[in-house]
Formats: sequence, structure tokens, C-alpha cells
Amino acid sequence: MKASPSWKPSASAAAILGPENTLYIHVTLLPYLGMAGELKTKPTQHSVKELRSIGIQPDIIVLRSEKEVEEGLKDKIALFCNVDKESVVSNLDAPELYEVPLMLEKEGLAQLVVDKLGLPDVKPDLTEWRNLVSRAKNLENRVSVAIVGKYVELHDAYLSVAEALRHGGIANDAEVDIKWVHSEDLNSENVDRLLGNVQGIIVPGGFGNRGIEGKVEAIRYARENKVPFLGLCLGLQLTVIEYARNVAGLAGANSSELDENTPYPVISLMEEQKKIKKMGGTMRLGAYPCDLKEGTLARKVYGAKHIEERHRHRYEVNDAFVPQLEEAGLIFSGLSPDGVLVEMVELKDHPYFIATQAHPEFKSRPNRPHPLFDHLIRAALKYK
Repeated sequence: MKASPSWKPSASAAAILGPENTLYIHVTLLPYLGMAGELKTKPTQHSVKELRSIGIQPDIIVLRSEKEVEEGLKDKIALFCNVDKESVVSNLDAPELYEVPLMLEKEGLAQLVVDKLGLPDVKPDLTEWRNLVSRAKNLENRVSVAIVGKYVELHDAYLSVAEALRHGGIANDAEVDIKWVHSEDLNSENVDRLLGNVQGIIVPGGFGNRGIEGKVEAIRYARENKVPFLGLCLGLQLTVIEYARNVAGLAGANSSELDENTPYPVISLMEEQKKIKKMGGTMRLGAYPCDLKEGTLARKVYGAKHIEERHRHRYEVNDAFVPQLEEAGLIFSGLSPDGVLVEMVELKDHPYFIATQAHPEFKSRPNRPHPLFDHLIRAALKYK
């Protein structure tokens, strides 16, 4: 599927390429005016007009609505937008996000696509998905997990992390209450108040200096108080920095990205990137292999020796400090196959303390939660 441009905040279109045809599906909001007590079709008509002005005629129109769409409204939209009435599909608000695919299947959207593109007509087996929705709507336990970041005012900035947490919760029959903690507001004086009532802590990825010390403080708190912890990307780098400062005795340890004058650059640029001035596509980006050490938490969680995870970063753990950090007790449980790049770190004698240089949240699915999130929720349910 390739997305076409959006013409209005409430409208979007996508083209699906079939063996012989191109199918355009237009998704549009059907606003409800409470005072008038009716749904309005004009925005849909205008958005289709805009599409036609650039040469696109929608084959299917999907109506996003908070109210039931009457047949008369579908007739009107079909007439003025020049589509078959059968090709006007409702997509009502759902109390459970993962119920939407079932609702669209009931509306016949998939059958429309198959018929219009001449694809093989195979009836889908939705048993697993129906069971998933049923579990998601009937969770018996609750657990609170803090996401400590600097963009928490905009929850969508961490949407993949939040959804991966939810996937782990569904797998463990638990509703996950996310506590959004702004890392700029977190310090040693208020950390117990802000994090003292959660059963898990995540420090996600990010860039720049702002809010860094608050994230480091959250990691220290999780380590010392045995709170289940997961670090992602920058979260791994700050985990190494926190351990270097507070356990390994490397006062002032930092990343050379954050402090060029740090006496202990435990995080630094990859050697081959030091001469690169323009960032652009120079990050370690995409899927990379990782070998997990026998007997580690990472090996137990993944249940495999060789894994692949997605990356998006330029700075790495500085190999020069690995022996000293290992001697102080930090476990480097995942390495690149050549043993050069640190992919995962963890601690012993802790219910769950692990960090990865990757972004595992991107591989999590509602019916296949990523193991790092699945096991974080398991540990969180046992905490306190």
C-alpha cells in the first residue's frame, strides 16, 4: 500500500495495487453536530471533490463516525461522490482499538477490495483476533508503568512504546496504566514521589541534552529499588552512564554526544562515523543481528541465541570502558556477531533490569507481544 497526500486533517486516501488495477480507498471523517443532532456529509463531499481535482476518483469511501451512519446518508454520499452505495463503508468509534478490524470485516471492506481487484476470494480465519479482542476487553489485573521522557505532553511521541506495553499487558491478563513522567521535572528530591507508586519503569529513546539527568535519576531509582526496568536505545546509553557514575566510580561519565568534555566518554561515536559531518542517513538504521550470551536474562527472555532488532542511532557504548564496567558488575549480554558493538546490558540480583540499543517496540504486535515488554509486565505484576 502506498499513501497518497492528505488534503484535509480529516481526510486521507490510499492506493492499493492489485495484479491489474489500482484501487483508491478514501477515509474521511463524518462529523456529528450535537446541537443539530445529525451527521454532516459536506466535508466528505468536498474532500472527494479535491481528490477529483487532481485526477483521483475513490473506489471505496470509509466513513469515520462516532454515530451510526443511516442508509440514507450512505445513499447521499454514494450519489454525490459517484461511487456504488455498497462501496460506502462505516467505521464507527470503538471502545477497544483492536476491535476495529473486526468491525471493518463485518462491513465487508475486505470483500470489496478482493472483488474490485480480482484477488482470490479466501475467507479469513479471525478466531485468533476475536480471542485477542475478548481478552483485551476482560483483563483482570492492573499494573502501573512509568514512561520517563521529555515529550510526554504528546503521548503519540511514544505511541509504539505505549502500544507494546499494552501488548505485554494483554498477554499477561493485565491492564497497563501508563504514568507519564517528564524527565525535566525528575530529580533526586522528588523521584520517590513520582516513581514510588509504579511497578515498572521505561526510559525510551530520544536525542539531545534536555531532560537527560532526570532519565539517569529514574534509572538509578529502578536499579537501587529493584523496580522492573527496560531501557530503549538512548535508555541503554543512559543505563551505562548511570552505572559508570554511581557504581563503577567514573564520576562525570557521560556520552560525548551530550558532553564533549566528559572525562569518561562511556558512550561515543562509532569510529567510522567520526569523520562524518552531515547526519542524514549515516545512523545505524534498520535491522541488525545480535548474539545473546548463555545464562543471561536476555537469552532467557528471547529464548534464542541469535536475534535481530531494529536500530536508529549513531552513538555506541565505548569499548574502552567495557572491561571496567564488567568488573563493576554490569553485564553486556548482547553483542554484534563480531563482538564489537554492545546491543544489550543487564544486571544480576534484580527482578528485571535490562536495556537494549535497539527499538524492540517496533516489532511488537497485539497477538505477538515483544518478549522484552511481555517479561517486563510479568516482572511488574510480581513487584511489591
